[in-house]
Amino acid sequence: MKQWIKVLSLCVALLGGSVMAADQAPDVLVKDVTNEVLDILNKDKDIRKGNTQKTLDLVETRILPNFNFQHMTQLALGREARKASPAQLNVLSDEFRNLLVRTYSKALTEFADHKVAYKPFKMGPADTDVKVRTEIKQTGGKPIELDYYLEKLPSGWKVYDVEVGGISLVTNYRTSFAQEIQTNGVDGLIRSLKEKNQSSDASSKSK
Repeated sequence: MKQWIKVLSLCVALLGGSVMAADQAPDVLVKDVTNEVLDILNKDKDIRKGNTQKTLDLVETRILPNFNFQHMTQLALGREARKASPAQLNVLSDEFRNLLVRTYSKALTEFADHKVAYKPFKMGPADTDVKVRTEIKQTGGKPIELDYYLEKLPSGWKVYDVEVGGISLVTNYRTSFAQEIQTNGVDGLIRSLKEKNQSSDASSKSK
């Protein structure tokens, strides 16, 4: 589980980066932004030394343009999404985004020297939902499959899920989210996510 979270830290951060052209192909977007962020990780001495705030800022400022967190939140909630009001879904989306950013930025520096291989990609001219497959090359270890699911929106291609070795990020949270809602309601899940984010913020500031 620890290794899985570390890998997700990489995939979430790598698909940050500057806003890309709305008509940019999804596989090109993945490759260009991955290479950009890996270059930053390799060159920024502060991040490599474990500067928590700078790492958090990197992920926070570069992640939003290329992810659809509202869709990700709805997928993570599954059937429980029907119990949430539009206002609650907006808050959950914000808190879920913050949780992912804070959780995965902590392990980001461990992947600065890793290489990413891009697998063959095909899509039809009318496709609006695609899968971009990649691999993380590990020194002395087997490659780790890292796949991105993207959907085409008016603003361009956005990531709505990622898989590590066939395990989905959003469905990984579905069981715990459902249990929290069934026990304490949607507001209980919101409180739980806020508490985790506040605890993570306090921990970062104390370092």
